[in-house]
Amino acid sequence: MSWNPALEPGCPDSVSVDAIETLIVPRARDLGGFEVRRALPAPKRQMVGPFIFFDQMGPAEFVSGNGVDVRPHPHIGLATITYLFRGEMQHRDSLGSNLIIRPGAVNWMVAGRGVTHSERTSAETRKSPHSLFGIQTWVALPDADEDVAPSFEHHAKEALPVVESEGASLRLILGRAYGEATPAKVFSETFYADAEMEPDARLPLPDDHEDRGLYIIEGSISVAGQSFDAGQMMVFRPADRISVRAGAAGARLILLGGATLEGPRYLWWNFVASSQEKIDAAKEQWRKGEWGKGRFSLPPDDRNEFIPLPV
Repeated sequence: MSWNPALEPGCPDSVSVDAIETLIVPRARDLGGFEVRRALPAPKRQMVGPFIFFDQMGPAEFVSGNGVDVRPHPHIGLATITYLFRGEMQHRDSLGSNLIIRPGAVNWMVAGRGVTHSERTSAETRKSPHSLFGIQTWVALPDADEDVAPSFEHHAKEALPVVESEGASLRLILGRAYGEATPAKVFSETFYADAEMEPDARLPLPDDHEDRGLYIIEGSISVAGQSFDAGQMMVFRPADRISVRAGAAGARLILLGGATLEGPRYLWWNFVASSQEKIDAAKEQWRKGEWGKGRFSLPPDDRNEFIPLPV
């Protein structure tokens, strides 16, 4: 844990509200008693830095015996992270990884040329009522790395840097910011952080990243005197010095951004790539289902079912 003078009172506040380049109100969909709100990609904004997908999962409450069952499915050209505030999920992948995702931990799966994984509520958790609340993001890989070998890293909550100042506490999840860096290997300039703010606390955004945005998890914030409530994402104009102030009930935010990629990305189903040809090749391999003979296999501990290629 460290104290950072960049978080002290006196944060920059001279910007106008037009420093917000894009304001995104996520679209919600019900997955059978489990609501997901998708902020990225959005009609006016495909990515924030390398982040190309951003879903809020829940908050949801489950009765005994119920839970989440995301069957094995494929990815290429990206890295995923499921970051939880409450609850747990069991991650299994075709690399042989099998562990429980818990609040505050980093489970960083790099798909590269191809990986398969599933996310389910564990049998133990299903024995009693439980809740789930978190964020799932995809980070698009640069051209030079989109075909790397798949990999998986787990870092416990205690391994992540925490930066504190008066009224604000920030845990860095990925990349670098505020003079700190995380242990997970990233492939381009990235920052991703979980910030909790007391009422009226101030927080500056990092000013050394090309693209910067935030998502309001709980509470409210003001920027240049204008208030914004939970469930909204904003992307800021490059180079401006930006700070936000928590509302009367405080706020919890996800901060994200980094360097933009060399060009736009093609996105289809669970595939991200720099060309349509790469997407088409992945589609054909998943359709064939020749597990272990090409780029895709199924998780060793979860092979009884999978999500078929959408028609």
